[in-house]
Amino acid sequence: MISGSMTALITPFKNNKLDTASYEKLINRQIKNGIDCVVPVGTTGESATLSHTEHKECIEIAVNLCKDTKTKVLAGAGSNATHESVDLAKFASDIGADAVLSVTPYYNKPTQEGLYLHYKEIASNIDIPVVMYNVPSRTGVDLSVETTRRLYQDIENIVSIKDATGDISRVVELSTIDGLGILSGDDAINCPVLASGGNGVISVTSNLLPDMISEMVDFSKEGYSNKANDINKNLLLINKVLFCESNPIPIKAAMYIAGLIDTLEFRLPLVGPSVENLKLIEKTILKYSVKGL
Repeated sequence: MISGSMTALITPFKNNKLDTASYEKLINRQIKNGIDCVVPVGTTGESATLSHTEHKECIEIAVNLCKDTKTKVLAGAGSNATHESVDLAKFASDIGADAVLSVTPYYNKPTQEGLYLHYKEIASNIDIPVVMYNVPSRTGVDLSVETTRRLYQDIENIVSIKDATGDISRVVELSTIDGLGILSGDDAINCPVLASGGNGVISVTSNLLPDMISEMVDFSKEGYSNKANDINKNLLLINKVLFCESNPIPIKAAMYIAGLIDTLEFRLPLVGPSVENLKLIEKTILKYSVKGL
């Protein structure tokens, strides 16, 4: 089971190429600050605009750096084409990732049966665990509770779901699937998800503040819900600001302002934040203690 505090890693660029040196520093920083698992090339990692070669390089870097540490690797292996997801999942499995995270296919809007067969095909090609990822606001398709239940019950290595619906009632519904791992995909409701049956969070905010997210999740796991909630309340402002524009625009800007990446670059069609939002991000960061590399 993949659980605990997890970071949906950003992907730094320099001159429109992967900035592998910065990427390695960012992952080492996550390890040092107690994050249980890093998640390369998910939504926050701009996977949709990476080539497959770049995608695989990001996974490989993460696996190599986390080897012989307590930090696991949940490798992004999502695509709107099932054969591409399978290829990425097999690569991640072959090089030693601990599990794969696969988003529901975007744009083509498959039926629930199509979603079932998509995840079945991915899981049948690898032996490591598969974490489903449901984020309807981005993909245009919702993986239903019924299909989630069917996948979990039918396929041994489908073990968890990252829920990014933003709907706590959905999490409660999912918690009725006995044994299914539930991971929060929305920083604003991390603590409510953990209190409603969740066993981990995949966080954007932890790129910037891994120590706080790690401590919050640890408190929750140990039964200190009041302490966990206090941290969650403290993070409320930054959690809101980091979604003032489409993710990962604000978090990459925050990392740049904090001196954690050397350049602020995106792959088109993503662009940098507005002047107003850049000022807001900078002002908000000053309210927090950001640990360096």
